[in-house]
Amino acid sequence: MRVFDTPFGRVAVSATAKGLTRVLLPNEAAALRAPAVSPQPDAAAETLAARAEREILEYLAGRRRRFTVPVDLSAAPPFHAKALRALARVPYGRTVTYGELAARAGRPQGARAVGQAMARNPVPLVVPCHRVVASGGGLGGYGGGLDLKRRLLALERAR
Repeated sequence: MRVFDTPFGRVAVSATAKGLTRVLLPNEAAALRAPAVSPQPDAAAETLAARAEREILEYLAGRRRRFTVPVDLSAAPPFHAKALRALARVPYGRTVTYGELAARAGRPQGARAVGQAMARNPVPLVVPCHRVVASGGGLGGYGGGLDLKRRLLALERAR
């Protein structure tokens, strides 16, 4: 796990050789310290984790609108992975409702299932679940807390 400080708080990422597998937001990563370097780290995984760190820092500084680091969603249930892939196509600065995202993922009546997929998103920020809002105009939920969700949406609106 790679741990680093951002303007929004401490974040942690982990990856396999196939892609990014985990992003811990500040409320989850705050107590983590940078781990000791493993004697034989997986070079491909380390490279992807370093790339994810760089891209997240650029995003939070307002210099990146799209992530290019590959994401490994192989551990996600099939519909969750489908919903997360549909979410990854929502443009920077835009939002989508849970219902709209459900329709994009092929399950028009699946707003609650999308909510569960967003709550279990293993790679927030990179797959931007902060862009999913409630149909009544409310923010909905966010694993990093509603204050962080507001800050991320404001960051994207400001650019």
